[in-house]
Amino acid sequence: MASNGLSGCLMTLYYRMAAFGHHSYSMRESDVLYDCLPLYHSAGNIMGVGQCIIYGLTVVLRKKFSASRFWDDCVKYNCTVVQYIGEICRYLLKQPVREAERRHRVRLAMGNGLRQAIWEEFAQRFGVPQIGEFYGATECNCSMANMDGKVGSCGFNSRILTNVYPIQLVKVNEETMEPLRDAQGLCIPCQPGEPGLLVGQINQQDPLRRFDGYVSDSATDKKIAHSVFRKGDSAYLSGDVLVMDDLGYMYFRDRSGDTFRWRGENVSTTEVEGVLSRLLGQTDVAVYGVAVPGVEGKAGMAAIADPRRQLNPDAMYQELQKVLAPYARPIFLRLLPQVDTTGTFKIQKTRLQREGFDPRQTSDPLFFLDLKQGHYLPLDEGVYSRLCAGAFAL
Repeated sequence: MASNGLSGCLMTLYYRMAAFGHHSYSMRESDVLYDCLPLYHSAGNIMGVGQCIIYGLTVVLRKKFSASRFWDDCVKYNCTVVQYIGEICRYLLKQPVREAERRHRVRLAMGNGLRQAIWEEFAQRFGVPQIGEFYGATECNCSMANMDGKVGSCGFNSRILTNVYPIQLVKVNEETMEPLRDAQGLCIPCQPGEPGLLVGQINQQDPLRRFDGYVSDSATDKKIAHSVFRKGDSAYLSGDVLVMDDLGYMYFRDRSGDTFRWRGENVSTTEVEGVLSRLLGQTDVAVYGVAVPGVEGKAGMAAIADPRRQLNPDAMYQELQKVLAPYARPIFLRLLPQVDTTGTFKIQKTRLQREGFDPRQTSDPLFFLDLKQGHYLPLDEGVYSRLCAGAFAL
């Protein structure tokens, strides 16, 4: 019985996710969907292949994503829908212009992770009339879809009929990411424009709002908060920071733990990565905060893919001053042959954060922004020791 119950739950989940994409973006049986994503990932398997299994669409599978062959494949197989995830759209923009990129029949690009900084550039260059950005995860009970092409938005939720789909952004402790509470012990909703943690009220009787957890009970417990919307209820903690505008459109800001505080301001790593990457011709960039001894908060550090050693930090800084607030400009730079990514094209930061700006941890060129001189200095062991001793004003 337990096995049958689990199988039924998984089937419901599979159908729900495939239906979510199908109906959100008005896909039809005559569509041909191009799927070059890993099939171990829910986007490639369920959102992609699920359209064939459940709705009868033709799905074109490519074993591995190829930026140089992407549009040629779309032309060859008469694709009308393409999938993206993570940094795929940026990789395509980095490619030289080719004839096939405007000869295709693609009417919809569907996925998540398209940065707002390149949204319109992607749509205009490749002539894709509809971007179907969505937010969700396999276990998530607060999925959303951008169905009307609002630039940069990952979804919408009514600010008037909030009980129809009870999801919310709540204020959190910026250090621990624990939800803050009011005098009644309930979570504090964010106002429009305020970044907050996305949560979804749990209802195990509703397939759209249930949360079945993980194999580990402790991991499951960490994703649940109680007395969120009202006394005694439970809610799923997404771990993601979003912002809602006055109309109810949601915008992804950062993953929990990525945002850091510097000079009394919250720095969005996603935003800084987007600005830097675009400034540097869509190169791979990882931004993260690093602790400096004796200094409050975390200083920004950017690891930049520079395989040919061509980047000029000072020229870059001159441009950064035009587009980033002083608190968001990286204090440290690391130039490396390539930035680590996952199998689903997400930037990996764990190793980079651990190694920080210590030149003893890497042979990659490191730089430090000397605010007095107004440019980046090479960071060697001598400069590192002086930084740790408080010799530089940050």
